[in-house]
Amino acid sequence: MARRLRPVEIDFVGVAPVRLVFARNIAAPPERVLQALAEDVSGWPQWFSAVTLARATDGGAGRPAPGRTRFAETVLVAKAPEVYAYRVDVINAPGARALVEEWRLTPHGTGTRVRWTFAADGTAPFRFVLVLARAGLKRAFRDAVTSLDRRLSRA
Repeated sequence: MARRLRPVEIDFVGVAPVRLVFARNIAAPPERVLQALAEDVSGWPQWFSAVTLARATDGGAGRPAPGRTRFAETVLVAKAPEVYAYRVDVINAPGARALVEEWRLTPHGTGTRVRWTFAADGTAPFRFVLVLARAGLKRAFRDAVTSLDRRLSRA
């Protein structure tokens, strides 16, 4: 059953009870990475295996995502070229209370340092499961960003 989460803003990334932060350097420049994140929403499943279907709604301000874990998001920030962030508004995962994901892009030589912050709040069991999931999320991030870099180098 889908439940509405607390409507937090971008500052939640810095104060969330659970903050999982992962970073990786890639060859693609920040502008190209932001374009893939913010403008090519339907392309996410081609480089992020955890995303099975994605599409922009409300003129790019929202993103529903069906799958085993279903959720609807609101884009909070799409500031070229350094940050893209979205809040999960509705989710079917039990125990979640608030969730924001932030992709921060920093120039690194001719490429980009990509930092992904997964910021969440929820019941104690939900927070515990997220901490346990850290290694899996880290691997998912690493694989996704590597695939994105390959995709952008071919385009």
